[in-house]
Amino acid sequence: MRPSGRAPDQMRPIAIETEFTIHAEGSVLVSFGNTKVLVTASVDEKVPSWMRGKGAGWVTAEYGMLPRATHTRGSREAAKGKQSGRTQEIQRLIGRSLRAVVDMKKLGERQIIIDCDVIQADGGTRTASISGAWVALRIAVDKLLAAKTIAEDPIVDKVGAISCGIYNGTPVLDLDYDEDSVAEADGNFVLTAKGQIVEVQASAEGATYDEEGLLRLLRLARIGCGEIFAAQDKATGR
Repeated sequence: MRPSGRAPDQMRPIAIETEFTIHAEGSVLVSFGNTKVLVTASVDEKVPSWMRGKGAGWVTAEYGMLPRATHTRGSREAAKGKQSGRTQEIQRLIGRSLRAVVDMKKLGERQIIIDCDVIQADGGTRTASISGAWVALRIAVDKLLAAKTIAEDPIVDKVGAISCGIYNGTPVLDLDYDEDSVAEADGNFVLTAKGQIVEVQASAEGATYDEEGLLRLLRLARIGCGEIFAAQDKATGR
């Protein structure tokens, strides 16, 4: 029995509230159960210096957790003067995941910056960030298309992400904190709607697992991402 009472292949409720803030070109509040992330997409009409003159754009991401997003208050990283290794790793993952489904040539020489701010954490903050970030990106790009700033849609597919793990010897989908903190194995799967794999992060925490265990986690991830893609479609009206 999972602490939440969910079945092994059951997701937490997903909610994606669009246009959550008024200034960013794209914004959503994405919720996976009690995990809530504010995601904004900002269009910058220039690219990083190392990309100038290449006729292509760029998509990048930043990630952070508010001080009381977890059970105890954490210090702001800005107050420490540097980002943690975890923060850097997660924001690079978000950026890679989005760039996997964007044709940079069609975006033109402009940058879209995704900001993911965790306001409440209960496991799966990086996967919720990626899944919500795609919606914020989609909204921002739709505004560029409507304004005829770009001629062709640069987004070639949807991307979503979900955590899976082995809890009490059983592969389970969409771990919350109670499960994630004691799971024997923990994985994050980033998949596209066309069935392609963008990235898999899977590691043994308390016990090793075999190839069949990994495949079972992947199968669960495909179930979960199917629900995420449906929620993305509903949020964007597509």
